[in-house]
Amino acid sequence: MIDLRFSTALQMVLSVALADQDGFRCTSRTLAEGLATNPSFIRKLLIPLTREGMLVASIGKGGGLHLGRAPEQITLRDLYLAVMEDKKLLVGREDIPAQCRISANINEFFAEVATDAETAMLNALGRRNIADSLAEVLRLDASRMKRVRKTANAAE
Repeated sequence: MIDLRFSTALQMVLSVALADQDGFRCTSRTLAEGLATNPSFIRKLLIPLTREGMLVASIGKGGGLHLGRAPEQITLRDLYLAVMEDKKLLVGREDIPAQCRISANINEFFAEVATDAETAMLNALGRRNIADSLAEVLRLDASRMKRVRKTANAAE
């Protein structure tokens, strides 16, 4: 089963960061609509994001979601660890009977491979923060819009 918690949480936090930057109000409802997902899934992800101080929610007029820290201070690693909790990236099979040299040692070997992969991924996520990620998404959007305009002009 594909786990969408991290990718959805990343999109949520980037959306809140953009709303903060542009002065718009962002709520769990607008996030659910914008991400075309179930509002209860959004609320479920808000729990670890607010617990870790990445997002804050305010109630009342002008309320909504805001970044709880500066976007430069929230790494993708922080985000991943908050929403994925203790779930491992790669998990070996525990039900393998030790019938040969491979099956007798595969769990220990696989644990090393999984640890190396997870460490590499967390290091890569730690090098990116929300500010840089938002800037990159906006750069990609500007390039996309330029291509759209070019295509529209060529069609005329």
